[in-house]
Amino acid sequence: MSLTGKAKLAGVIGWPVSHSLSPVLHGHWLADHGIDGVMVPLAVGREDFTAVIDGVRRAGFRGVNVTVPHKESAFAIAHSVDGAASAAGAANLLVFENGKIIGRNTDSIGLAESLRENIGKLDGKSVVLLGAGGAARGAILALEMLGAASIHLLNRDAHRARILASSLASQLKAPVHPGSLDDWKNVAGDAVLVVNSTSAGMGNNPSLDIDLGALPKGAAVCDIVYNPLETKLLKDAATHGHKPIDGLGMLMHQAVPSFEACFGVKPAVTPALRAMLVKVLGANK
Repeated sequence: MSLTGKAKLAGVIGWPVSHSLSPVLHGHWLADHGIDGVMVPLAVGREDFTAVIDGVRRAGFRGVNVTVPHKESAFAIAHSVDGAASAAGAANLLVFENGKIIGRNTDSIGLAESLRENIGKLDGKSVVLLGAGGAARGAILALEMLGAASIHLLNRDAHRARILASSLASQLKAPVHPGSLDDWKNVAGDAVLVVNSTSAGMGNNPSLDIDLGALPKGAAVCDIVYNPLETKLLKDAATHGHKPIDGLGMLMHQAVPSFEACFGVKPAVTPALRAMLVKVLGANK
């Protein structure tokens, strides 16, 4: 890859950031479209986040993708935010335009498109969402986009689930029913989809201990984790005859509006892109 002085610059900022697939993913699209541009990984601690954002904006970057632990800080420093970022209280994309910082959240779009691609819409159906952290906010919005009739929000700490459900109630059509993981068997029987928005199963984190046998036959199980690509939860789902949906689809689809905002072209999510990312994940094991 060679860059000129006219190259379009974008970044991905996080701490750490070495695990991010964004440079590879965006690099694939840049090559596909013959764009003179680059996605730069920026490893930045919490204390330096605001200064670095100001620096890259002044340096001519068109925008930055934002990952852990900076999404709430990105939301806080934006001059304006879109509806998804406002609902989530977090931004995973900052776009620089006319001296202003615009905050957006594409996580919910990414999950919605991944689910739509795998199982279609959820009109009139019941869903179980596991977890009540920041990722759960985006997941609830995604399920709302797909027309879920009801969302059972289960978390180890039921109080956190109640707080999250209450904070989003006025923005949703679908009712969100908060509860604890102990309520799993009471709600799983009607669900056509389970989404795990927790970090359980990621890296060295222990997996969720839930009985997938309580789900109806044909239900789908989605894990937003993409590293490892096949979590224990998804392995168990396949064993029980459920459709497993990994987090790579969400990653690819959430990157589409980000790439378009930074580089001016709407890219396509293709089997070739997925195969390339799966190969990269395998090489990094």
